[in-house]
Amino acid sequence: MQIETIKAYHVVQPFVDGPYRMSKGRVANAFDAVIVSITADSGLTGWGEMAPLGNFYSPAFAAGVRAGVVEIAPHLIGHDPRGLASIGRLMDTVFKGHPYIKSALDMACWDLAARAADVPLVTLLGGQESETAELYKVVTHGSVDAMAALAKRIVKDGFHRLQVKVGGNVHDDIERVTAVAASVPKGTVIFCDANAGWTPYQARQFADATRAIDYTFEQPCTTIDECMSVRRSLDKPMVLDESVASLDDMLDIHRKGAADGLTLKISRLGGVTKTRQIRDLAVDLDFMITVEDTGGAEIDTAAMAHLSLSTPEERRLHAIAFHEWVTVRTASNKPPVTGSRMGIPDGPGLGIDVVPDLLGAPFFEVGR
Repeated sequence: MQIETIKAYHVVQPFVDGPYRMSKGRVANAFDAVIVSITADSGLTGWGEMAPLGNFYSPAFAAGVRAGVVEIAPHLIGHDPRGLASIGRLMDTVFKGHPYIKSALDMACWDLAARAADVPLVTLLGGQESETAELYKVVTHGSVDAMAALAKRIVKDGFHRLQVKVGGNVHDDIERVTAVAASVPKGTVIFCDANAGWTPYQARQFADATRAIDYTFEQPCTTIDECMSVRRSLDKPMVLDESVASLDDMLDIHRKGAADGLTLKISRLGGVTKTRQIRDLAVDLDFMITVEDTGGAEIDTAAMAHLSLSTPEERRLHAIAFHEWVTVRTASNKPPVTGSRMGIPDGPGLGIDVVPDLLGAPFFEVGR
């Protein structure tokens, strides 16, 4: 099997609930996605997607993805998409760094390889560990009353896991989280995610003032060492997200004992190949794991679901259904969500049926 054609599409995906707000005035109104299709000489097509959350969340930007795919894609023509490690090495050879650019191409190769084998992607990723994964919902940064009301509404809708955005003014965030915790039933799982917004001093202030609240602290500071300095005096679990950009980062976190759990973002790591590698080793090292991404619709969410459900259930934290965040559709089916749990679509590969007409005209196409 050889790659015959690669197409790339630009799809802006506005948020259903309006602007997504984090601390320090960071706001996004939509996912700015690049979707790629890779068609082999067998006639099968695989799909991949990458969408950064604005330009402020991670070292990735949408225009860079569009430009980078154009540079990398021609080098893949004629290669076997099932040679996933070989494809990865080739992309790293012809284009140094910038893993987020390679993510959609790598994902499309995995989808194509699983379709060629006539099995769901979860099978190639190690096998399905459970039928569904528990979902969490985000309480975005805002006023005390707005955040408490949103948390209450999310729980009323049947969700039991909240990620509460912090990382702004410490004393205001103490008030926000206290109000959120008071507004939801006891036993609701709360993650306080600062998105690397604090210094260690600020993070310790917050942790000390909120000791009576049951939550997991997520990425309080920018670097692993800064987060570790907070963890030394912390009496709560810690999860790192933005600090996990490579296998070396994960191993550094393990050596230092800097976290109990990891959030693995597919595009930040460079695609399904490297996410699976890091996920599998992290599981063996006894980390708790969340597999998600920086954004996207049905394609990216399906990849997240397959990676989540091939993670051992006792090591899995939760998942997120990004396709429910956006107003546009890219496929005729989607990862199924029932209540607060998400499964994987039926069928080979990612299991979804992408509708090219929903994507518009490709901005780039290459073939032989």
